[in-house]
Amino acid sequence: MQLVEQRIIKKSNPAWQQIDAMSFAAKNLWNAANYCIRQSFVYGHGVPSYNSIDKLIKPCQKYKTLPAKVAQQVLKLLDKSWKGYLRAIAQCKLDNTNFTGSPKIPGYKSKDGRCVLIFTDQATSKKIFKESGQIKLSAIDYSFETQIKQSEYCQSRIVPKIDHYVLEIVYEVKDHELSQSTERIAAIDLGINDLMAVTSNVPGFKPVLVNGRPLKSVNQFFNKKRATLQRRSGLKTSNWIKHLTTKRNFKVRNYLHRASNYVIKLLVDLEVTKLVNWSKS
Repeated sequence: MQLVEQRIIKKSNPAWQQIDAMSFAAKNLWNAANYCIRQSFVYGHGVPSYNSIDKLIKPCQKYKTLPAKVAQQVLKLLDKSWKGYLRAIAQCKLDNTNFTGSPKIPGYKSKDGRCVLIFTDQATSKKIFKESGQIKLSAIDYSFETQIKQSEYCQSRIVPKIDHYVLEIVYEVKDHELSQSTERIAAIDLGINDLMAVTSNVPGFKPVLVNGRPLKSVNQFFNKKRATLQRRSGLKTSNWIKHLTTKRNFKVRNYLHRASNYVIKLLVDLEVTKLVNWSKS
């Protein structure tokens, strides 16, 4: 089972400029490679394979600006996007009832946009990880703290957000083995005022309610404050609104994480074998 440990990278971080420059360069590489693929597709030559595009783009400066392993991951993301598009087109032709419209061709990223950076274990310093227990990514002169073991490490992703980056350290752990041979079932009903209602067939289990009102309060405050800032500035977005949005997202993510972690720990302790979304049953 793969899990993710997150680190927030703000502009005050010493690695910000290098990360921002690499993410911008990754966007340029994405757009250049996507142009080649779109031209081939539009003119009836099909979608080139990842190997073909990698071979074609490798001599370009946009490719060489990034570490080779990182550049390859950008092209693999693009290749995955095109494969998903082709699968969606095929499914839509067979049965379009599950589609609200025709699948859209993978597009270009905006001129001032950024792209996800993926660092495999080959693009992560094994020596520094072993000696200090820190994550040192290729071409970034900074080491990130982590609580995971080197033997569990899979890869790192740097994801661009509104006004910050999120470092996602992906690691793998063994699945929890249950000692119970009989099936124990728990059901969750998702709501608003009550975020989650949990019940189970485990003998003696008392239904659990997770309060959803704090999330409503956060959203109401955010909507009111954003409306005030937009009215005063006459703009749909600004640095203040971006900062407010980021703060709101942090609070929501933190609350949801704590709530889900509480429920998961509860079900693991009860050795529940099956979890059902009651609202869809």
